[in-house]
Amino acid sequence: MTATSGTGTAVARTADIMAALTHLTGYNAAAAMSSLTEMTRVTGAVWTDALTRSATPLDIAARNLRWWRAMRHRDEPQWHLHNEIVLSTPFAHLRDFTHRDGSDNSSDNESDVVPTLVLPPQAGHSSSVVDFSPTQSQLAVITAAGLVRLWALEWRPATTATAHVTITDYLDVIDRSVELMGGRANLIGDCQGGWLAAIYAALHPERVHTLTLAGAPIDFHAGESVIASSTRALTTAFGLAPYRALVALGGGNMPGKAVLGNFIAIQPQSEISRQLQLLENIDDPAHVQRYRVFEDWFKNTQDIPGAFYLWLVEHLFWGNELISGDLVVDGRRADLANITCPLFLLAGSADHITPPPQLFAAADAVGTPKDQIWCRTAEGGHLGLFMGRDALRTDWPPLLETVRALSVPQPAGAAPRRRRGRTADVVADPGGTPRVPAP
Repeated sequence: MTATSGTGTAVARTADIMAALTHLTGYNAAAAMSSLTEMTRVTGAVWTDALTRSATPLDIAARNLRWWRAMRHRDEPQWHLHNEIVLSTPFAHLRDFTHRDGSDNSSDNESDVVPTLVLPPQAGHSSSVVDFSPTQSQLAVITAAGLVRLWALEWRPATTATAHVTITDYLDVIDRSVELMGGRANLIGDCQGGWLAAIYAALHPERVHTLTLAGAPIDFHAGESVIASSTRALTTAFGLAPYRALVALGGGNMPGKAVLGNFIAIQPQSEISRQLQLLENIDDPAHVQRYRVFEDWFKNTQDIPGAFYLWLVEHLFWGNELISGDLVVDGRRADLANITCPLFLLAGSADHITPPPQLFAAADAVGTPKDQIWCRTAEGGHLGLFMGRDALRTDWPPLLETVRALSVPQPAGAAPRRRRGRTADVVADPGGTPRVPAP
């Protein structure tokens, strides 16, 4: 390499770092201002309420104690729909949620519907986010849409024994699951589960009937993303060293608590708002219960296998190899152009973790005909795509009803027929109740 080219490379690296740092500085300043504004608002509301009720110092102390106890209370996140584990590995379970009560109209040929496999996020939290609560369940919405042959993978917490699990192992358990389900399936991938589903579909297009991606980064460098900017700054300056250090501190795994810390750091105003909103509504049992359900899931973390985590940082977050076409897994190139099945893309308008351009880049990379690609943007942020009441009631039903129409046998020459029903009815109507702030 000549001196001139070496200087050019150094200049480019410096410019890349500066661009990333500029974005992070502006974003963090805006987040700090939002946090301060929310603290001011809630403080004023709490004192106004106390004065209106003529609360005594003892009343205020008792209220604050209830607030503190509610913040400290934690239960393990739970699965809510009936299911059974039909395949188990040290790092994943396959749960069968297939609807078998026979209550559906037999003319709908539900027994012939193509099976559906859901790949939840793998980001340091329980996979039960796809079955978040009895009244906010992505899996319930999928079933209500008529996709009643339903399975979901559960990513188990990493241990010393599973620290060396690789991308190959994850793709293998997906393949074993699809084989158990009959050899061909609709794939629905949320966030990290989405890029994993895309890689699988690129390597095994014959096994994927339809592909649905929600909040899933495909072009990891597109849009203005805090994660992309921080990764770019760190890897440009230090390579993988900071990430290897985190894994080493976690005993060979990426600590779930570190992932949680990153989520909170991305939107500290959401964390502050959620805790102060609890104080504001501590006398509302329904709000306290909604808060607890979210906190039980969000604050109960699990570690991620170290080898898998370092692979995804190197090849996806840093190298961006999935969208560039350079991603090779076990000697095979994961070419998104191999994907020709119907493609459904759902992004969040306020998603700061996976901004819409990172997901919608898939539309130009796959081989699917343009008239078989559906793009939709939901109101709200990242987690709301998978468990938010608005997205589950408004955005998922039409998407899933279209998947279902493509997944049942049709008479020769007939157009796909949507299932009749109110898919959204399985999700609680939010009405005017306050949302629990989430990233």
